[in-house]
Amino acid sequence: MVDAARAMNPHIQVVVTRKNFPGTKRLAVKAAVAGGASPHRLGLSETILVFDHHLTFVGGLDAVLARIDDYRRAAAEKKIAVEVKTLQDGVKAAEAGVDIIQVDKMEPEQLAELVRAVRARGHPTVISAAGGVNAGNAAAYAATGVDLLITSWVYWGKPADIGVGITSEAAASR
Repeated sequence: MVDAARAMNPHIQVVVTRKNFPGTKRLAVKAAVAGGASPHRLGLSETILVFDHHLTFVGGLDAVLARIDDYRRAAAEKKIAVEVKTLQDGVKAAEAGVDIIQVDKMEPEQLAELVRAVRARGHPTVISAAGGVNAGNAAAYAATGVDLLITSWVYWGKPADIGVGITSEAAASR
């Protein structure tokens, strides 16, 4: 996945979520690093990440963006990331000065448009793609120009197709 993404965008970072199997965090982080990826937020306190769910409690995206400077003063050493779902909201977030725009489940074509719009305005905002990023589409997402691919795909494994057959002893001895 890392190789496919970097073939399209040599500077992209592939980061893996904390959604690993219980009891495997240390191993999962080491495996990600060995594979060329990095851990994404080892703990909830590493950054301030405002998800779509949080917006319900704080008055919506515009209310959060109006307070970015307050949040930055309250947690001066933390990066502020805001999840967006549309191009317009991504541009608003960049203009408000968020450090990271996290885009969830946006198709690569729309994501490329968001990247162009933010970069055309000269904002230094990091743009990340999350939600459904996997080995099969990592190159397409990397080609959009995003800075980060966030994935849980590395923790998914296709179920084994195990079959059982029952035969008589007579059939087994043949």
